[in-house]
Amino acid sequence: MPVRELQERVTSAEFVEYMALYQIDGRGPHYDDLRAGTIASTIANVHRNEKVRREPFDALDFIPWNDLRREAAKAQEPILLDDPDAQAELLFSTMFPTRNG
Repeated sequence: MPVRELQERVTSAEFVEYMALYQIDGRGPHYDDLRAGTIASTIANVHRNEKVRREPFDALDFIPWNDLRREAAKAQEPILLDDPDAQAELLFSTMFPTRNG
């Protein structure tokens, strides 16, 4: 719907009401991410090699900025190596597992 048409249909009072409802409701982009994660996990599970990954994917696997994943990541101790080159290689191999070299 074009903005002009929306302006003709919705009064400013209705718009403020929608804004208030949005703030009270508490839903928003996180729910959009969850819906997208659900679709992504469904597709991933259809194509999942059960010999390589026995556990199915869930929606949160595709939402790395999700609070639950962030808390789990905080609980893990970082791996710190004395050798800077080895540390860099560890980072690259973690971020890019198919990287040659």
